[in-house]
Amino acid sequence: MTKHAPITGSLTALVTPFKGGKVDEDGLRALVEWQIESGSHGLVPVGTTGESPTLSHDEHKRVTEIVVDQVKRRVPVVAGAGSNDTTHAVEFAVHAEKAGADALLVVTPYYNKPTQEGMYQHFKAVNDAVGKPIIIYNIPPRSVVDMSVETMTRLYELKNIAGVKDATANLARVSQQRHAMGPDFIQLSGEDMTALAYMAAGGHGCISVVANVAPKLCSDLMVCVQKGDYAAALKIQDRLVPLHDAVFKEPGLAGAKHGLKLLGRGEEEVRLPLLPVTPGTGEIIRKAMVHAGLLNA
Repeated sequence: MTKHAPITGSLTALVTPFKGGKVDEDGLRALVEWQIESGSHGLVPVGTTGESPTLSHDEHKRVTEIVVDQVKRRVPVVAGAGSNDTTHAVEFAVHAEKAGADALLVVTPYYNKPTQEGMYQHFKAVNDAVGKPIIIYNIPPRSVVDMSVETMTRLYELKNIAGVKDATANLARVSQQRHAMGPDFIQLSGEDMTALAYMAAGGHGCISVVANVAPKLCSDLMVCVQKGDYAAALKIQDRLVPLHDAVFKEPGLAGAKHGLKLLGRGEEEVRLPLLPVTPGTGEIIRKAMVHAGLLNA
């Protein structure tokens, strides 16, 4: 018996559209609709790709509310609820639960550099405050700390800790975590390029930046893997590889917003200290989208 209902497949780490410096509610709702129509299996608002570090707390909460309202239970919403301040992480988690999110994505505390015990206590505080599944977001390149498999295993004993978004890019971790916590521990790749390999080792899905731009291809790839058709999945991967590279040549969210602009599905307005991609990177993204079949040459 699984501890929580599974969260699987292609889950899009949604960008937050802006217009004139403010959250573009209409643009966000339109993006949600297109994502669902294109086959995305879940949506993840107000994470890194959603520019959560530069959203005010009120904006953060409003984006969660908008996405939950627009989705209307058609796919799971895994709401970002992370902070390097435990009190604020609890606040975001409690709000997301009340707003109707299906699960919570909580990042390892960044900048503070807590110990393993500090991370355990941080996540336990969030766990104790809510009744929704919690996905640990382990991303050492950004948070500067790496949650150990041992700490994750301790946390999995708590009632709401359900899985991990693994952005370590270390493919050994999926096997190690599966061995420690079993096949029901939800393991989601947090790195687009290695998601196919991650799935082959026992992963359950991917929280994807590139799915902002290529939701159907990312969804189709995950469906192929779930069916065990790795040959078909590899053909899709071959189409996506240049785009995986291109989107991340500069900050991924800026790359995703540029791709959406090329598709006529949004502007590329971002908040400082980030900037829109440079013209050279924009051209690389365009060519990669042509290669993927998303744009005409």
